[in-house]
Amino acid sequence: MPSAIQQPTARRTTVFAPRLQALIDDHLGKDLVRLEPDTIGVAGAELSDRILAARRATETERPTFKPLHGRSIPKSEASAGIRTIGQDIREALTRPIPERTDLSGPWPATGHMFLRDMILRDDPYRLRVLMSRKLEIDPKVTWATIGVGAALPRRPAPGPHLTHTANLFAEAKGYHDRRYAMGIYRRLAAPVCFTISTLVANALWLGSPFDDSVPNRGILYEAMRLLPPSWNLLRNRSPEYPAVDSRIGPGDDVLMLPLLTHRDPALWAAPEEFRPERWDTLDPDGTPGYMPFGHASERCWGRHMVMPLAELLLDHIRRTGLVVAPGQRTAEVPLLGLLGVKEIHLGPRSKVRHV
Repeated sequence: MPSAIQQPTARRTTVFAPRLQALIDDHLGKDLVRLEPDTIGVAGAELSDRILAARRATETERPTFKPLHGRSIPKSEASAGIRTIGQDIREALTRPIPERTDLSGPWPATGHMFLRDMILRDDPYRLRVLMSRKLEIDPKVTWATIGVGAALPRRPAPGPHLTHTANLFAEAKGYHDRRYAMGIYRRLAAPVCFTISTLVANALWLGSPFDDSVPNRGILYEAMRLLPPSWNLLRNRSPEYPAVDSRIGPGDDVLMLPLLTHRDPALWAAPEEFRPERWDTLDPDGTPGYMPFGHASERCWGRHMVMPLAELLLDHIRRTGLVVAPGQRTAEVPLLGLLGVKEIHLGPRSKVRHV
């Protein structure tokens, strides 16, 4: 049966992929379950906290900065990369969205393309094409695209006409360094576009139309509760974990499950209801079991970029009167690393088409 996440006035239903729905149906409210012979699932807030605090994430467990085409990304380089894309985002935020900007159409795709153009400006096509959502289908296609782009002649000269992130590519020497720089470009920029457009689409699906008194920040926090950007956080087998809980064996990988923790009836009043007003009194950084950006000991470095951009988009959508198509009653949530609705349709309140 589809999950009963519904917004009362819209009567919308969110249909999870079968594996996700099975997790909700079979394991909601449990602190620890065995998912596979060698995999433990953890949904209890207190146990999740102890496991994630037991050790730092390794480079293969960090989603954005795993080794790139076999080449390790040290933490110092990862930090420098975040600062680089952060510069481009801060500059983008200084440019207000023109009032006539039309963000109607299918989401999250429409928001993704808008963010690409907003943040990456006039970067060369060989770099901007790396933002394509189609490249998520197969990593081989991604690396083929990168390989071709790195080999093309007439490479751009470094300078202020490029974003700070594009200058990493423009300054690279030799084919292998250019290919690596293009991989970093995608690793830095694509998650921003994917995450923010999906987060805004989720919020619109779960709760719109919103009362004017409800702040965007509460809407987004609540959307990340019901549809956390990462539905799981993997920690590979490690000797620290059996010491935390004897039910975890030395050969067990551990999968933290925010999808379940964020719905635990022991933690949340009316856990399946979309209630942005609950964040009027809750601190997202101090609320037990709430980890849309990871654990307190190791928050996602990009979280300070996500919220301002997501609020900017949501504010423009609300101000220009766009709504979810009234005829759309269901939206699918596929089994992907980034949890979100597959497609919703936005349009002007008086013209939005039925789906």
